[in-house]
Amino acid sequence: MTGFDQSRLDRIQGWMQDYINTRRFAGASVLVAQGGKEVYYHDCGLRDVARNAPWQRDTVARIYSMTKPVTSVALMMLAERGLFHLDAPLSDFIPAFNDMHCLISGATNIDDVTRCATPTLHQLLTHTSGLSYPFNPGVLGKKMAQEDIIFRANQGTLADMCDRTAGLPLAFPPGSRWEYSVGIDVLGRVIEVVSGKTLEQFFVDEIFDLLGMNETRFSVPAGARDRFAALYTPLAGDSFSVGKVEKSDDTLRLIDDVGKSPFLDAGMYSGGGGLVGTIDDYLKFTEMMRTGGAGIIGPKTLSFMMRNHLKGDIASMGPSSFAEQPMEGMGFGLGGAVVLDAGRSRTPSHIGDFSWGGMASTFFWIDPQADLSVIFFTQLSPSSSYPARPQLKALVHGAMT
Repeated sequence: MTGFDQSRLDRIQGWMQDYINTRRFAGASVLVAQGGKEVYYHDCGLRDVARNAPWQRDTVARIYSMTKPVTSVALMMLAERGLFHLDAPLSDFIPAFNDMHCLISGATNIDDVTRCATPTLHQLLTHTSGLSYPFNPGVLGKKMAQEDIIFRANQGTLADMCDRTAGLPLAFPPGSRWEYSVGIDVLGRVIEVVSGKTLEQFFVDEIFDLLGMNETRFSVPAGARDRFAALYTPLAGDSFSVGKVEKSDDTLRLIDDVGKSPFLDAGMYSGGGGLVGTIDDYLKFTEMMRTGGAGIIGPKTLSFMMRNHLKGDIASMGPSSFAEQPMEGMGFGLGGAVVLDAGRSRTPSHIGDFSWGGMASTFFWIDPQADLSVIFFTQLSPSSSYPARPQLKALVHGAMT
């Protein structure tokens, strides 16, 4: 097993403190576990600047798109029970997606469309469905932004938002490209339809209770509200903007106060970005994936999920969208990215590392070769603000012996 030089691991503390001292992050925590045993933990800074509340190990944070691996596992739990096949069309579960159109090449208007196939469950899982996000460039992203299709905690029901999403064309014919999307949110509704439970109830009954993830939910647990972190942005405008954006004079501008947050009472169960939880809870999830399912899902199913499902790397699929990871040298599995070529990704890694992040700059990776689970928590949106993720991977790999 790979060992660690403790003095090199201790460099992480100084790196984190520099982010705090320069007001890039308000607070943060890092947890490194090897073979199921903790080898490093550190937290620093504040979870709430206005209240001078310290960031601590039990701080509850928005994990946003780190919800996607949880939803992907849930869907595959149902698939391995023989309840559907991944090539099934989405319309088998949500009829609103029955008659699909996609934008023509070079479309300049949302009405520049042609008929196309309905995307499959597998295409939604791998972000090749033609669905998009409102912060992505192009005609569809702009229209989604205008109609506020983002699956926020306070945007009504999952069923209604899926039907609204179905009313828009796809960005491209399913399977032809890769574009980061609300596809995993839509699959959350598929889980509801197939299981007969709300997405949160399925998560609680089938995953969270069994793993002891008692403080991970779509709404901040009542007993954890005094530990909920505030959310900040360095931007002057929309904190979910990516690409060329206007910086704020305040690098930690408050955008979601703990006393007013929609996450206090979520009505929308966003399988793509709706969970809040603690760093130790998320370690229980990553360790379940790393070690073979903990009895809730089969080890062969997890192995299938953590391999590349694209024809090549993400970059080869012609993306123009934002992503939580590099696109060169990185494939995509079910719920996260997979390292295919560490050199092309320009980040120290092992081939087969499985990872993803969230819009509030949280991040995790599972390294099967070194038996590692690494989790980083903070609360700054968007996650493209600073290169914290490759820096952390470099720090951890630099400490390996």
